[in-house]
Amino acid sequence: MVADSDSRIAWHRAQLKKNRAELRQIETIRFTVGSSSDARAQNEARRQLAELKDKIRQSEQVIGQHEKQTRRPLATDLRSLSSVSWGTWDANVPR
Repeated sequence: MVADSDSRIAWHRAQLKKNRAELRQIETIRFTVGSSSDARAQNEARRQLAELKDKIRQSEQVIGQHEKQTRRPLATDLRSLSSVSWGTWDANVPR
């Protein structure tokens, strides 16, 4: 992975990695151990999962928006390149 010059994007990438690992760990524990029969514990677990998924979605949106604005198209065929508005893309734009 390329290092990000924008610290906000780097922070979101780190949070995305951390939150995905935490979500994976919670779901693994839930399926190996089972869920509690206590209604309060189930509600807390649902709230925690929803919060993690929301944080993941927000970070993905920020990173996706950044990549849309900064990346050149990877395809080099004529049709892909002709559909890109190169007049609005400038690598030397101050951020």
